[in-house]
Amino acid sequence: MRRLFPSPTAPADLENREWGFDELADAYAYPAATAAGRPWLRANMVSSLDGAAHHEGRSQPLSSSADMRVFGTLRALADAVVVGAETVRQEGYRPARAREAFAARRAALGQPPAPVIAVVSAGLDLDFSLPLFTGPLVPTLVLTGEAAPAERRDAARAAGAEVVVAGEGRTVDVARIPEVLAARGMTRLLTEGGPRLLGQFAAAGVLDELCLSLAPMVAAGAAPRIAGGPALAVPERFGLASVLEEDGFLFTRYRKDADV
Repeated sequence: MRRLFPSPTAPADLENREWGFDELADAYAYPAATAAGRPWLRANMVSSLDGAAHHEGRSQPLSSSADMRVFGTLRALADAVVVGAETVRQEGYRPARAREAFAARRAALGQPPAPVIAVVSAGLDLDFSLPLFTGPLVPTLVLTGEAAPAERRDAARAAGAEVVVAGEGRTVDVARIPEVLAARGMTRLLTEGGPRLLGQFAAAGVLDELCLSLAPMVAAGAAPRIAGGPALAVPERFGLASVLEEDGFLFTRYRKDADV
């Protein structure tokens, strides 16, 4: 891996070598304001050269070993990983695991050994017998509306998940999610999509940062873009914060405020 932007300041940044987890963690560190209680929502997505967010329903075919190292680093830095119910179903989500390489860093920040997985689901149409709900190191959260089916809320709790209300009626107000999680002490937030949830976060104006892995592949087909849903009235501009490269993959990072 090598740094393309900002301009490398050390010879090591120019070397095409495998970066260690400490280097990646420093490169993707959250803003200091998160320690003071300000939530920061970043997204991590992968896209093919022609804009496909996945291939045959899964993102793994567009990934690489370097992409997985970045993926693991971003998870290991987060307090909570926010994900849509459809992505949980399609990707076969499992609980986040503790990573020894990040144990000291997480302990110093007062974080548990692994991030919380927070599943956004209005209807709670989820298989609560899965390990994501029955066997995580830290209880999985289910973010739903206040009028979600009572029997499904009971099933979630019986499996060991915590049900958190983040919306009125049977809908989830995604604009409230960062503050709802921050009130529970989770300010370093990461969303892995899917495209519909990311589009909702973008439309709500609560997305602070986008980490986009650009895969050197052409997928064609009818796969969606990384963000779906209604168009924003005015496209929102993000500033380029960094670009890393390995094996033709570009690991870009854009921030709403690139100077943070």
